[in-house]
Amino acid sequence: MLNAVNLLFTAFSTYFQDAAGQIFVFFIMVVAAAEVAVGLAILVMIYRNTKSVDISLLDKLKH
Repeated sequence: MLNAVNLLFTAFSTYFQDAAGQIFVFFIMVVAAAEVAVGLAILVMIYRNTKSVDISLLDKLKH
């Protein structure tokens, strides 16, 4: 979905001869990379606490 928006911004930026769309694309890519980093950090913390990535073991984190 983010790639579709990036493609749309790039197309409109090219059509209207304006660089604002490309700046938005850059910020969207930065936010997407940060989102992936947070997801990986969550997986690493789950692995450190349970020594497994099996989601059925996550009941231990409730207590």
